Amino acid sequence: MLKRKMLLLGMVFVLIAALAGCGKGDDAKKNSAADENDTSPVTFKYFTFGGGKKDILASDTDIGKELQRQTGVDWKMEFLVGDGATKAGVMIASGDYPDIIDSSGQMAKLLEGDAFIPLDDYIEKYGPNIKRVYGPYMDKFRQKDGKIYFLPYDANQGYTPEPNASTGFYIQRSVLKEFNYPQIRTLDEYFDLIKQYKQKYPQVDGKDTIGFATLAGEQGSFFTLQNPAMHLAGYPNDGAVTVDMNTHEAKLVAGSDNQKRWVQKLNEVNAEGLLDPESFTMNRDQYLAKLTSGRVLGYFSYSWQVGDATNNLKKAGNDDKRYIAMPIVFDKDIKDQYIDPPGFVNNYGVGITVKAKDPVRIVKYIDNLLKEENQILVQWGIKDKTYAVNEQGRFHYANDDQRKMHDDPDLSKKFGFDYFVYSWPRYGSSSLLSDGNAYGPGNQPEIATFGYTEGDKILLEKYKHNVFSEFFSKPDPRPWFPAWSIALEQGSPEQIFITKSDDLQRKYLPLMIMEPPANFEKVWDQYIAEFNRLDKQTYEDTITKAVKDRVQGKW
Repeated sequence: MLKRKMLLLGMVFVLIAALAGCGKGDDAKKNSAADENDTSPVTFKYFTFGGGKKDILASDTDIGKELQRQTGVDWKMEFLVGDGATKAGVMIASGDYPDIIDSSGQMAKLLEGDAFIPLDDYIEKYGPNIKRVYGPYMDKFRQKDGKIYFLPYDANQGYTPEPNASTGFYIQRSVLKEFNYPQIRTLDEYFDLIKQYKQKYPQVDGKDTIGFATLAGEQGSFFTLQNPAMHLAGYPNDGAVTVDMNTHEAKLVAGSDNQKRWVQKLNEVNAEGLLDPESFTMNRDQYLAKLTSGRVLGYFSYSWQVGDATNNLKKAGNDDKRYIAMPIVFDKDIKDQYIDPPGFVNNYGVGITVKAKDPVRIVKYIDNLLKEENQILVQWGIKDKTYAVNEQGRFHYANDDQRKMHDDPDLSKKFGFDYFVYSWPRYGSSSLLSDGNAYGPGNQPEIATFGYTEGDKILLEKYKHNVFSEFFSKPDPRPWFPAWSIALEQGSPEQIFITKSDDLQRKYLPLMIMEPPANFEKVWDQYIAEFNRLDKQTYEDTITKAVKDRVQGKW
């Protein structure tokens, strides 16, 4: 009897072991299938700290649907509402993360909070296209532990300049037309022209004409008020500093003579009734609505900030109410540098979080996205639907309907350009495709000239230019560019300094601008007294060292 029991017990153990072995085999097969060509339907969650768009299911767009067809992967895409730093803090404290995050300025905080998984092994196993695109850059965005936690947006594959530079001091075309298209180069000339026009036409459609507006009411857009000082002095956007071309010394824009000159000019402009009094309170939607209304004569912005207003004005068909960006500087002998040189941003990008359901599928999706045909898809769209190819193999628009698919805000959103053209792992904006076409339509000469209206052509003819970038000087090489991408550790003296410096500027710059001119020097002195209490030297020394390291190829 005992033998029989022992025999039965032994058979049970064998059966359990066999079943366990079958389970392991099934799991292995399942994992193996996932590692190969799993295109079963799955929906992941994508969150971006870049706001301004409505949440959407990626497959509700043409681009998202095509990428889903290829991979089986769909995305619930969510966009920031409110303050980015607060949202990042809540995520880190709760540990509640989506599958992937587009950091858009919160990368340092998310890395510090251990939000992301290292990608090295996944890239090695499943990322041949990731290695192709990022190969020359990988050592530039490895973290201190030697690992890769995110993929930046801009990994240039060759370089082509933008034919339609559109960042600078914008002026309404009606102003230029009214005064027979004058040559304006300096800040004084710019505001003098606006002042003359506003005096002549004090109202537009029954509402007061606005001489100049700025988007300084939103915390995330305050740089629109800070950055002009560096551009007016002949520097590109290096963030909080300007960098000497010869010594590579970095100097703060805040508290500098350049900042004083810029802010004091706005103080004068405000006293003359030219500055929009809501410049420090209105939100982005209100700002864009004012630009679209035709009431604003001038503003400073980067083109990506005002894309909806630009497209809506063009769609409205009144060329006189559209704007042109001008390379305005302090003095005529200053060489403008509004057009960015080739650069690499190593502190923004997309990372896979510790809560990702299936990192393998996500890495494979990204790798598939980085195939050149899909990089064409997200930038150009579908051949013969959103672009055409001529006999020479050049990409262009065959008709106005194709142009509208890119320029019309509603059509662009529906097709998916608005959601996929940026904020994903991608080629750099200034890249060339392997066949010599520009990576993005904005850098393709055939596209630049195709989209010109009669008003564009007249304006260019008046100034004897072929494309709008010819208003601007060509960029000088800057091997460190952009300095704003130099990573600062959370809680470091440099990071604390820049936070306090920005807070101080948000307090004092609007105050200085709105004060009567007689009080300007007094308030400036108060600002500088507080500013000089901050550890600005440590910040400048740190950025200078990083710039010099980059010049020597050490990132």
